Amino acid sequence: MNKTLLVVIITILAVHINAQTIEECQRLAVENYPLIRQYSLLDKTSELTLSKIKRGWLPQVNFSAQASYQSDVTAFPEAIQSVYQQLGIDMQGLRKDQYRIALDVNQVLYDGGVMKRSKEVAKAEYDVEKSADDVSLYAIKQRVNELYFSILLTEEQIILEEDLSETLLTNERKLESMVRNGTASQSDLDNIRVERLTTMQRLNADRSALNTLYSIISVLCGSDIKQLDKSSLSTMINNDGLRPELKAIDAQLRLLETKRKLVGTEITPRISLFATGFYGYPGYNLFEDMMSRKWSLNGIVGARLTWNIGALYNRKLELNLIDLQKQKAENNRAIFMFNNDIEQTRHNESIERYKAMISSDDEIIELRSSIRKATESKLDNGVIDITDLLREISNETAARQQRATHQILMFKEIYDLKLTKGE
Repeated sequence: MNKTLLVVIITILAVHINAQTIEECQRLAVENYPLIRQYSLLDKTSELTLSKIKRGWLPQVNFSAQASYQSDVTAFPEAIQSVYQQLGIDMQGLRKDQYRIALDVNQVLYDGGVMKRSKEVAKAEYDVEKSADDVSLYAIKQRVNELYFSILLTEEQIILEEDLSETLLTNERKLESMVRNGTASQSDLDNIRVERLTTMQRLNADRSALNTLYSIISVLCGSDIKQLDKSSLSTMINNDGLRPELKAIDAQLRLLETKRKLVGTEITPRISLFATGFYGYPGYNLFEDMMSRKWSLNGIVGARLTWNIGALYNRKLELNLIDLQKQKAENNRAIFMFNNDIEQTRHNESIERYKAMISSDDEIIELRSSIRKATESKLDNGVIDITDLLREISNETAARQQRATHQILMFKEIYDLKLTKGE
């Protein structure tokens, strides 16, 4: 006897340990959803983007090669050429075919804050994309909730149908004995047997549906889930949650603000150093090249200041567009908060309604059970009214089912409210 009790206790503990809470199912579903892999891709993309922006401080090197033919070139007037010829100097002039192999180097010294703001924009864009994925993943939790409580409802239905089947079987055996003794008719026995078989059909259908629901939630969570931990359900509701949709709007507003700062850098001057060297013909010494027509090395270094005055033309327009986008984001926040408040109110009212129902369900069940037992006692005493008996059994089962349904639906409303609040 002690060994049997120990085995039962160990079995119960094992089932409880393997049972999954709703929070665990939500976590597994989020981790298993393919979109979660997007996070690592976003991280890598952000790293590459920031690395590319940082390289803007590195010297920019350009290599080029050019060959050209001109219709005319720089040359001395004929009178001067005649004088040179009289002096014995052959002044051939520049050739019309020209060649150049060049290397240009440019080093930014001051960019007006463009690269700094560009990095801020890249980080803000990463936050916007990540928050959008958070919104999509948050919807997975709602799918888990629907499946989780559908399973609990089906399990409660199965328990009630098993109890009903057992009750019907007990009364069926009583009638079998009474039929043998001639105190009951075969039709009474057939009525209660039909009701039991019908209950068994519903029971088998619900068991099949339960297996399907467990298969679906196992696929969603990426884990073989066979038992749910109903005892872990809590009625506690916190007020410190924040919906990912609101975080996404905050990220969008931060992005717009960084873009606004980037627009401000477009009108600032830039300072840079440059160096250009080339090998070709003609070079910088045109007089020498007119005489020798030889390829030469040439170079130039200097500093450059550039100021894109044209950026002023569109600056006000771009700032106005950003302000309109910010107003749109704020309006989206107001719309979301308005709808969210309505949703919270609906959940709160449903929770209170189910609590009120549950408080009276227990009394109804107690009364229905008492009536059913009184009807069964009539059967034991030979006063047979199968129709009344089946009706009272059905009424008691419906009362128990109603109580179980109200309780699970109350928990569902509580966890839907948590999701609505962003917990």
